[in-house]
Amino acid sequence: MIGIIDYHLNNLRSVQKAFEKVGVDSFISDNAAELRKADKLVLPGVGAFGQAMQNLHSLGLDAVVKEHAASGKYLLGICLGMQLLFTKSYELGEFDGLNLVNGEVKVFPTSVKVPHMGWNQVEIVRQSPILNGVEEKSFVYFVHSYFVEPKENVTLTQTDYGFKFTSMIEQKNIFGIQFHPEKSQTTGLQLLKNFSEL
Repeated sequence: MIGIIDYHLNNLRSVQKAFEKVGVDSFISDNAAELRKADKLVLPGVGAFGQAMQNLHSLGLDAVVKEHAASGKYLLGICLGMQLLFTKSYELGEFDGLNLVNGEVKVFPTSVKVPHMGWNQVEIVRQSPILNGVEEKSFVYFVHSYFVEPKENVTLTQTDYGFKFTSMIEQKNIFGIQFHPEKSQTTGLQLLKNFSEL
């Protein structure tokens, strides 16, 4: 069973509906005990990094995510949820993240339009089971003003937006997707199906 983490700052139903479309059962919860029973966890997110970390901490869910990752069970961060997996963010200040993946979250340079919003392509940097059936240069849907800069070799896909940034990561049992798979039609649904089958 897949648990979708509700930390009161995200659009969860659309992610759950996307799992439903590919025939996968999931549940939404902000209850630590319930989420600890999940085989896999999904950390979605829309909003500001600092507020998200504060909410996770106040609900005791940061500990749940860290325990889940440490146990070797699969974890998927989506959009802001992927950014929260990293060490630190410079969004509206400086905030510590979950520190499950070594790296930082930075604002896009002033040379590009912010937010990066709409359809863009993913270039596959290395293969992974989560990318099964995903074609090179597939279009996916983005909405974000900040991007991750990993300090280790965790990049699965990159996307060109005046420069190449990391759009998907994999570190052992931890995965991250910067774009919105639930809004990315066939490609996005394939990724969620692949994650459910890991």
